[in-house]
Amino acid sequence: MPATAPTPALDQKTCERARLSRDARFDGLFFIAVSSTGIYCRPVCPAPTAKRENVRFFATAAAAETAGFRPCLRCRPELAPGNDAWQRGDHVVTRALKLIEGGLLQDHPVDELARRVGVGARQLRRLFVERLGAPPIDVHTTRRLLFAKQLLTETRMPVTDVALASGFGSLRRFNAAFAQANRIAPRDLRRHPNAGSDDGLSLKLSYRPPYDFASLLTFLRGRALPGIELVDEASYSRVFGPADAPGWLRLSAWPNGENALRLQLHCPQPAQMLAIVTRIRRMFDLDADPQAISAALQTTSHVRPLLRKRPGLRLPGSWDGFEVAVRAILGQQVSVAAARTLASRIVHRYGQPLPAPMAPGLERLFPQPEVLAEADLRALGITTARAESIRGVARAVLDGRVDFRVEQSLDEFVERWVALPGIGEWTAHYMAMRALSHPDAFPAADLILRRAASRDEEMLSTKALTQLAEAWRPWRAYAVMHLWRSMSEPAALPNLPKLRATA
Repeated sequence: MPATAPTPALDQKTCERARLSRDARFDGLFFIAVSSTGIYCRPVCPAPTAKRENVRFFATAAAAETAGFRPCLRCRPELAPGNDAWQRGDHVVTRALKLIEGGLLQDHPVDELARRVGVGARQLRRLFVERLGAPPIDVHTTRRLLFAKQLLTETRMPVTDVALASGFGSLRRFNAAFAQANRIAPRDLRRHPNAGSDDGLSLKLSYRPPYDFASLLTFLRGRALPGIELVDEASYSRVFGPADAPGWLRLSAWPNGENALRLQLHCPQPAQMLAIVTRIRRMFDLDADPQAISAALQTTSHVRPLLRKRPGLRLPGSWDGFEVAVRAILGQQVSVAAARTLASRIVHRYGQPLPAPMAPGLERLFPQPEVLAEADLRALGITTARAESIRGVARAVLDGRVDFRVEQSLDEFVERWVALPGIGEWTAHYMAMRALSHPDAFPAADLILRRAASRDEEMLSTKALTQLAEAWRPWRAYAVMHLWRSMSEPAALPNLPKLRATA
């Protein structure tokens, strides 16, 4: 993809219309600051509409806070969906933002962030101010403080734990930073209107409508690994490590119909929380912009009717990259059910049992690469070729030849993975879709995909499908999901040949 920056310029007229109409489709795409109050809000804020001459628009919350505005206590900017326009492409700002979300600045200076994306620290700061309205450290700090504000508002966590959960190693530094940004001390904010039960935390994770949660659950339910995941028609549950201090989570729709999911988190380590929430947001594609996706995909008649049918279809990510890599190899040339059976055998034989089940049906962790690197997988009914591929992938992960770094480009990821025996373009792109949640990943060789995109009885060639999909950039992965979904509808089943499943 081009290395140009994804700089969605703020159209003042569009922002003003969205502000006056409180349009939820623009929630998180910009923020409204009011000079007469010193407060910044989401476009959906229910507060009385401010006079236009007192209003300023900012592309990010960090830009508003850098300009001296504090977050609204009513609409709560910490609940706004992210703006994934800043996460597309391979520009240095995009890569740096992914690293910030991954917590790099938690333990490293900005100089290390700049080194990781291949520019100088001064140039990186200039690019951030130019594109986002705030330098990298301010983006990092705003992210932490908004998460702390949500924890203070929605949970009963002690302030000390909130400081740790939001990435502050010192309570004094947390109190000072929070008071400076919010003009109120953390303890003065505690109101507990939505505080969770004593045995877990409940957090609201907002999204931009429309959002097809049911389709995501359907996709994940057919691939759920017994002992690790539980997926029903209303929720997704999972256990996670480390084994000596495991936790578990449950995700479901917010009960009163708001544009949000409810995350119930049972996590003994506060320092894990921000990373877990970030991972869940990516896994369930909560920051996607349906308008932008639809605008690109409806340019061809192949996807246009599918968009009308399921306008909120999202990209199903994954919890763990290595787990997806193993599943992708198992899914080569077999059905989803068969791949799940084989993966379940691996979990049962080599997964790490927990001392006690975290919840009914959640009792073990997926095996680590060091375990599968030497495992005898043929005894589980896995073919020799795939067993060797899984062991090879495990060894490659251990020695650093391949990884799941969020800042790497799609081309770089695919190139490194296809160099491994048993990993082709289809497998690499499928992993990029699930493990990296890359919106432009495109397994063009997929037989079901080529059948779904064809206009007649003759299946499209990989080359023809690749050419067709150029019109769908940078959202080709969403076109994949629409086409796959269309072939799973009952009306499509009678015409399906025996094709490769989507692992």
